[in-house]
Amino acid sequence: MRAALLHETGQDKLDVLDDVEAVGFGPGKARIRVRATGLCHSDVSAMNGVLPQPAPFVPGHEGAGEILDVGDGVTHVEQGDRVLVCWLPACGRCPACRRGQTQLCLAGFMTAGTPNFRRTGDGSEVFGFAGTGTFTEEVVVDASCAVPIPDDVPFDIAALIGCGVTTGLGAAINTADVAAGSSVAVIGCGGVGVSAIQGARVKGAAEIVAVDPVASRREAALKFGATRAVAPEDLADARRGVTADEGFDYVFEVVGKSSTARTAYETTRRGGTLCVVGAGAMDDQVQFNMFELFFDEKRILPSLYGGGDVLRSYERAIALWRAGRIDLEGMITHRVRLTEINEALEQMRSGVALRTCIEL
Repeated sequence: MRAALLHETGQDKLDVLDDVEAVGFGPGKARIRVRATGLCHSDVSAMNGVLPQPAPFVPGHEGAGEILDVGDGVTHVEQGDRVLVCWLPACGRCPACRRGQTQLCLAGFMTAGTPNFRRTGDGSEVFGFAGTGTFTEEVVVDASCAVPIPDDVPFDIAALIGCGVTTGLGAAINTADVAAGSSVAVIGCGGVGVSAIQGARVKGAAEIVAVDPVASRREAALKFGATRAVAPEDLADARRGVTADEGFDYVFEVVGKSSTARTAYETTRRGGTLCVVGAGAMDDQVQFNMFELFFDEKRILPSLYGGGDVLRSYERAIALWRAGRIDLEGMITHRVRLTEINEALEQMRSGVALRTCIEL
């Protein structure tokens, strides 16, 4: 079986091998034939060590495919079902789930330290990123990670919904709950940032300013609902032009760095909302002084995986897509085969791609 493997954290290229097999199948598990998977920036962050992940590992967590087999006790899916991969499934039993905050369930994270692949040559263990690992032809996951999708949803669209779209839409709709007629700035306009822009548009924001250093991403953001798009050095001018220098009602930080988080805070109006969506490093500290926190009364809202129940978020994304309220096909700017995965990585690092779909 083919899979793209990172041997050591810090390497910038993946090795596409054909001697990898999925392991761990048994009761409560599902074996999935992956048909499409998106390249998310979190995969790159795991490769370079920003996000913790044991190595060697198969990256990928934004996937969709068909059920090949299910273990004992699995009743919600069966062989032949079309599914997307949920990398953060809810157990339904922990305190977070009982409070209705299923996106904070840690059950999915607990599987990230268990190898779910093996090299057939030497028997060495291989992990899957975030307990999944979708840069492969087949993967074995906990059955709760396999979420059925309707027949009219293509695999490439379902893969996007499995992470980036849900994360960005949910940040605007669930976490920030953008008010109609408000002003919004989105810092970082890759796949997740563009999804946040679409979410703000769906919620009725009057002004949506996209901020990104890459010209092609700024141009794309305008097609997805931004009312204007600027380079980072022009954000101050946009703030003056849109808000009379008061600051935006909502600012979404979708980069995951302390410097952009600080910029986002300063760009938010007093009493406004800063929504932190980007996944950053544990040693990257952002500073606020105690007086400004008290005096400005700005709400700082982190958003993990869209900040809401992911199953309902999936259904909402599909409904909005069907109704033509959001554009998901247009987000896929590049398509590659698994053997071209390193080309896709360069497309992401350079910023030319919104989302690259790996077709298997």
